[in-house]
Amino acid sequence: MSTDTNQQGHFSISRRQSHSPARIGVFGVAYYKYWAQFEGLLEDMYKKQQYFIEKIETRAVEVIDFGLIDTVQKAYELVPKLKAANLDMIFCDMVTYATSSTFGIIIKSIDIPIVLVALQPDKAMDYSRASTYMQLYNDDICSLPEFAGVAARMGKPVPEMIIGTLHNDEAADNRVAEFCRIAKVLHDLKTARIGHIGHPIEAMLDMHSDATMLTAFFGAHIVQCEANGIVSGFKEADNATVSILKEDILSFFDTPDPSSDPIAEKLNEADLETAAKATVALQKFVQEKELDGLAYYYEGEENSLERLVMSNLIVGNSLLTSRGFPMCGESDLKTCFAMFIMDRLGIGGSFAEFHPVDFNEGFVLVGHDGPHNIAIADGKPVLRSLQKYHGKYGSGASVEFKIKEGPITMLSISSTYNGKLKFIIAEGESVAGPIPPTGNTNTRGFFKPDVRTFLYRWMKEGPTHHFALGVGHHALTIQKIGAYLGIETALVQTTEN
Repeated sequence: MSTDTNQQGHFSISRRQSHSPARIGVFGVAYYKYWAQFEGLLEDMYKKQQYFIEKIETRAVEVIDFGLIDTVQKAYELVPKLKAANLDMIFCDMVTYATSSTFGIIIKSIDIPIVLVALQPDKAMDYSRASTYMQLYNDDICSLPEFAGVAARMGKPVPEMIIGTLHNDEAADNRVAEFCRIAKVLHDLKTARIGHIGHPIEAMLDMHSDATMLTAFFGAHIVQCEANGIVSGFKEADNATVSILKEDILSFFDTPDPSSDPIAEKLNEADLETAAKATVALQKFVQEKELDGLAYYYEGEENSLERLVMSNLIVGNSLLTSRGFPMCGESDLKTCFAMFIMDRLGIGGSFAEFHPVDFNEGFVLVGHDGPHNIAIADGKPVLRSLQKYHGKYGSGASVEFKIKEGPITMLSISSTYNGKLKFIIAEGESVAGPIPPTGNTNTRGFFKPDVRTFLYRWMKEGPTHHFALGVGHHALTIQKIGAYLGIETALVQTTEN
């Protein structure tokens, strides 16, 4: 975990924390009998594979080249090497036709996600000059059905595939980038340390989580923490550091005058001071615990320092979430993981739930109080002082903004009756327009075929009332992640039927 401080040792508002890259293995497949028949073809296959590897390396991942597999013996020799490499994903580069013996033992033995890559070098053959050599040079898709059939016969899911051309193919390049992002999610999940403080708000039965099951599905470790670690940091916060951070907060956030909500005021000095000190304490806490995320809710005694500090983490949590460190209020561990997945996909991931429906214009307000991902805010985020946090103890500075206008994706992670996890995913649109000035995040969410039908369909899947909200349409990508993790996934239908 990075220190996330600037050169003076102070809290850095805008810089993301650094993470180790995903590890992707690449091996090519081909048919050894061709080399004696067609001089130069083997060398061309190596060139194709090298070009593909260079394409992947531009995606900020670590690539391990396992060479070209053209016999069954080499396939068997490859299996222990793949297992020993601690990979997050494997690309099988179909450089030309290959018998499925070069793949059968690999798909049988390896549980790491494998993607079949069929990117031929030419957009089309020059039929007036066509030759067998030219056909073999572009025969990337030829073995796809054979490999798919063998995977099925081995009792394994048919691998995902990338079909296209090696050069100047935006659709294929986007798909390569998508799988590199998925590899990043899988890589970071299996080593993540997600902190947990307190408990879900009393009686929110949908939010309770089994920490061991979260490790079983994601690989991450849940670090059970105590609030006193943050409270101690609050008491010890350096005044000079707090002063600099207050200036940074005021330059980063807007602090408008009060509007229609009587409990929302212009940010006052006392709340700013408390938020800055809590941010400094929180930063120190997550570094000492080596955390990659945090779900928290802690009430504390009335008028206690614990209540003051733990109810004023909103600003610090929002800043950390926007820098790649998902923070989730109401101690919602499952939604913290949903935010984590979206963050590693590069699509944001903000803490959200459904607010009132606008039946006149046909949208539902999507948002929440507490911490949010300000990296995907539309314009400058707002800080307001709230006299009370509705439904919770405490008062203080709170974050308000709208999500960027355009496509949005929602991910809810729920638990089923038999104790397993379930992904519930939907896509919609964020549309510009007024939101309530309540010191909470709210976005106008439009969903097809209409808001009422969509809400019926979403609820029928049995979600939690919280979810992560990200920018762009990425439901199919998240569905792939669910499949790789062995998690049931439901895509909420947005068609008329």
